[in-house]
Amino acid sequence: MPVRSLGDRRPRIDATAYVADGAQIIGAVVLGAGTSVWFNAVLRGDTEPISIGPGSNVQDGAILHADPGFPCTVGASVVTGHGAILHGCQIGDDCLIGMGSVILNGAKIGSGSIVAAGAVVPEAKEFPPRSLIMGVPAKIVREITAQEFERTAAGARHYQERARIYRTELGFDDRPLAPSGTD
Repeated sequence: MPVRSLGDRRPRIDATAYVADGAQIIGAVVLGAGTSVWFNAVLRGDTEPISIGPGSNVQDGAILHADPGFPCTVGASVVTGHGAILHGCQIGDDCLIGMGSVILNGAKIGSGSIVAAGAVVPEAKEFPPRSLIMGVPAKIVREITAQEFERTAAGARHYQERARIYRTELGFDDRPLAPSGTD
């Protein structure tokens, strides 16, 4: 679980965060309380800061980066799906960012929104809260339902619980576990 500073850009990781093996945390990256970064995700804060709000998760293979002038900010209780790319964008609280979606520089996703799997959000595009966002290029399809909002919240809670289990059983670092049946 490499966590690396780059020059004067240093990661700040809350003591309650979980970072899985193979994840890369580089430079000015802030992980809030109860966050989790899963296997082979890359958060590279080498040009601008990356901030992940409390209770959020960045799933396996996701990439977060930023260009000069475009920090990457992820709110609280956000679910960032497997293989998603967040590049210099702002994600509000309680959002679901679908697997394989791409959100580009300057884009803003309103709180409580869902970005569908595979969607591509163009640069500087802004979406209001509670939007269901789909397509290439991404467009609002409709407002999300109460059930969809709750499903997103349940997904965030699920990953918070998974992180607690992994942190307890596997630890925060790369120490190997003893073989079964030994002390």
